[in-house]
Amino acid sequence: MEEKVSYKIKRSHRAKRVRLAVYCDGSVVVTLPIGVQETLAEKFVREKSQWLLSKLAFFKQFQGSSLTHYGHKEYLKHKEEASELATARVKYYNRLFGFSYNTINIKNQRTRWGSCSKKGNLNFNYKIALLPSKLADYIIVHELCHLGEFNHSRKFWNLVSNVFPNFRELRNEMKKSGVILS
Repeated sequence: MEEKVSYKIKRSHRAKRVRLAVYCDGSVVVTLPIGVQETLAEKFVREKSQWLLSKLAFFKQFQGSSLTHYGHKEYLKHKEEASELATARVKYYNRLFGFSYNTINIKNQRTRWGSCSKKGNLNFNYKIALLPSKLADYIIVHELCHLGEFNHSRKFWNLVSNVFPNFRELRNEMKKSGVILS
C-alpha cells in the first residue's frame, strides 16, 4: 500500500544538502540547496518514507494537544523562564570555558533550538524551558561551544564532550523525541 504525503519545497541559499523536516502540525517541508532539481525532492522523500511516516505518526498522537498549539501566547508565557534558564546555565557552564559572549536572546523559532552568531550572540528557542533539564543544558552547552569553534569539527565536539561525554546519546535521545538541533 502506498501512502500519499504532501510536502512543500523550500529553496535555501544556506542549505548544503537536501533536508526533510516534519513539524508538529503534520506539515512536511523539503529544503533544497539552490541549483538542485526539484525531482530530487520526490526521490529523497521516497528514500526517507519510513522515517517520514514514523514522524507523522508520532505527531498525530498529539493532535489537539498543546504540543501542536505553540504560538505567540505560549512564547510570551515561557520567554522569561527560558531567559532566566539560559542566562543562569550559560554563566554556570562558561566558568569551565571562559568564552566571551555578547547577548543571550530568546526567540520563537519553528525549527531551531539554538544558534550562535559570529558577533557572539547566543540565541535560544523559548521551548528550552519546556525540555528535560539535561536536554536544555545540552543545547546551551552546544551553542556555548560554538564560541570556541564556529563549526562542528572534532575540536568542537571535544569541547562539548568536556561537559557531556555522552553527547552522542543525548543527540540520539533528542532525535528520537523529535527534538532536532540545527
